[in-house]
Amino acid sequence: MKRLFIALLSVAASTSFAQTIGKITDPVDWINPLMGTVSKPSLSNGNTYPAIGLPWGMNMWSPQTGKNGDGWAYVYDADKIRGFKQTHQPSPWMNDYGAFSIMPVTGKLKFTDDDRASWFSHKAEVSKPYYYSVYLADADVTTEITPTERAAQFRFTFPKTDSAYVVVDAQDKGSYIKIIPAERKIIGYTTKYARGPLPKNFKNYFVIYFNKDFKLAKTWDDKKLNDKDLELTVDHAGAVIGFATQKGEQVIAKVASSFISFEQADLNLKRELANDGFDATKAKGRATWNKTLSKISVEGGTIDQTRTFYSAMYRTLFFPNKLYEIDAQNQIVHWSPYNGQVLPGYMFAGTGFWDTFRALYPFLNLVYPSINKEMQQGLINDYKEGGWLPEWSSPGYANIMVGNNSASVVSDAYIKGMRGYDIETLWQALKHGANNEGPMEAVGRDGVKYYNELGYVPFDVKKNENAAKTLEYAYDDFTIYQLGRALGKPASEIDIYKKRAMNYKNLFDPASGLMRGKNQDGTFQSPFSPFKWGGAFTEGNSWHYTWSVFQDVDGLAKLMGGHSQFVTKLDSVFSMPPVFDESAYGGVIHEIREMQIANMGQYAHGNQPIQHMIYLYNYGGAPYKTQYWVRETMNRMYKPTPDGYCGDEDNGQTSAWYVFSAMGFYPVTPAVDQYVLGAPLFKKVTITLESGKTVVINAAANSDNNRYVQSLQINGKPYSKNWISHSGLQKGAVLNFNMTATPNKTRGSNPADFPYSLSTEK
Repeated sequence: MKRLFIALLSVAASTSFAQTIGKITDPVDWINPLMGTVSKPSLSNGNTYPAIGLPWGMNMWSPQTGKNGDGWAYVYDADKIRGFKQTHQPSPWMNDYGAFSIMPVTGKLKFTDDDRASWFSHKAEVSKPYYYSVYLADADVTTEITPTERAAQFRFTFPKTDSAYVVVDAQDKGSYIKIIPAERKIIGYTTKYARGPLPKNFKNYFVIYFNKDFKLAKTWDDKKLNDKDLELTVDHAGAVIGFATQKGEQVIAKVASSFISFEQADLNLKRELANDGFDATKAKGRATWNKTLSKISVEGGTIDQTRTFYSAMYRTLFFPNKLYEIDAQNQIVHWSPYNGQVLPGYMFAGTGFWDTFRALYPFLNLVYPSINKEMQQGLINDYKEGGWLPEWSSPGYANIMVGNNSASVVSDAYIKGMRGYDIETLWQALKHGANNEGPMEAVGRDGVKYYNELGYVPFDVKKNENAAKTLEYAYDDFTIYQLGRALGKPASEIDIYKKRAMNYKNLFDPASGLMRGKNQDGTFQSPFSPFKWGGAFTEGNSWHYTWSVFQDVDGLAKLMGGHSQFVTKLDSVFSMPPVFDESAYGGVIHEIREMQIANMGQYAHGNQPIQHMIYLYNYGGAPYKTQYWVRETMNRMYKPTPDGYCGDEDNGQTSAWYVFSAMGFYPVTPAVDQYVLGAPLFKKVTITLESGKTVVINAAANSDNNRYVQSLQINGKPYSKNWISHSGLQKGAVLNFNMTATPNKTRGSNPADFPYSLSTEK
């Protein structure tokens, strides 16, 4: 009997493991916003927080487990919540701006973030993109939140008490609070931001309306209650309002904010919440998420694969977030993080192009081009108001990371079909950024004089991360050349960018077959360790950055001795041990640790520079190796769990890699009308384009074992190439993948089937 029971368990486990999911109607229900929240500075499993918001909304909300100002605002391993924070934080490393928080308490009046903190359990927590609920044990209060783009509703369920309070914390670094009991209203602003400089008039104005009269109203200054004034302007201002409640009584707070004024915050609240009750706002939020997510339908994956896919897709739909608002005349306006003025037009903030040019923006161009058209119009305003395109906006220019990758973001959008905005101004912006040093190292091109004269940024002229800058500038020059061609610019204007796109060759070291820093006199930097992180490279080593030749992979392969040697070099990334040299940093940074523990050799999927590398086998005639490693990476590095990422999620980029890869292709070279093929994860994927046309990707025999592409048909015709075109997909298409358990080593091995490279361009 015992044996029979064990056998039945075995069958049940096998059946459960093999269970696949058919067509789903509510993709939002498959999302786990807590995916990636088991993170800390020394080891990132995503560095995410449970973002409660709407796609690209101006504001998000999050429970706050960390102290005020802590970039790790919510971590899964914490056991206390200090408040519920309106946030604009793109990353814990970037931290937040314009944040304030709300927190219910009962009993003794407690208002500092330490004192008001309450124990909570994930067992009494519900986290969805459009709704969050948690039971605060110390207060015996359940808090619920549901958002709009610029507003939100809170619902607090209190116990029977004569000492029920809501604390509002406007944060330090200069804040204002005012309680207006006759209107059941609190207004305030916060001026705190982490990355600058910003204009001196930066403020996030907020308004909060309650549905219950205040029996108590007090302001507070840092750690002191103020019994005299209901209006306070100090370094760290806050408010407490109180009332008596019956058991189970629900108190509603409606909240909205604005970067423009209190009046605009009020307008945002009235426009977005109107007379809706909490449940109506919740239902609208749920419908918005389902509509947005339903642009991609996946079928035939496992439960975990489906959950991971939509959880990753959710992360692609927040950043950059809207910085613009709609005024009383229904005009689109924004507060400028460059000159402090309120001006007409779009503005977005909260993204780093070093991360997101690779897959996040190409994903928008494929599935959500309308929002990226708005973003391109926002970039025009960035340039007009600040004089430069941002490379990291948070919300203005942030001096972090390298490259001039705004060129890729602008060029890819236009080449992928965006129209109806002032592309000529953006063309001028790209040329300006490519040929000048900016007001800070991360804007324009640091070391541009050396780069334009020598063809590289030298190692020995005190320019940090010089090899990384050289490689990224060369790719960025390529994208400028591509845009110039698309705009019909004369050769006299654009050929210089084509020439500079080949500057990657200047750093190739034939002795090691890798990229290496080079001194001003033309000699290679020495001593050289390909395992040394930092120094000449950015958050990686030579094994990671050598592949950053997006524009001319075939040219790189030839430098390595040809396609066969190129494939062998790619193989080496996985076969080497994860050794490293951290001496340039003086310690092991989290990106190093994440590579070390992943058991994938030198492959460091937790950071962006190497994420495209798996797809490069297609340029060497071995696409079956791409198919193998893409599936391995999806299986090993992503889970729909709190530790579900393998490094920083980074504004949707690491998620976009998964979403693209699960569909079966990836944009190795943004600003080219091609996606490089991998192999789909699901039996069926349907992409509904904004035109209404569909792309259907069938892989009926797909399974964990059947990860290889035996053959492919597109629109009923055999297809041998290792890439598909964006323009072809825009017409609507049906892709039928024949999947098998054994690799087809001949398919895609002919150089005529390889993806685009500049040096083989006809």
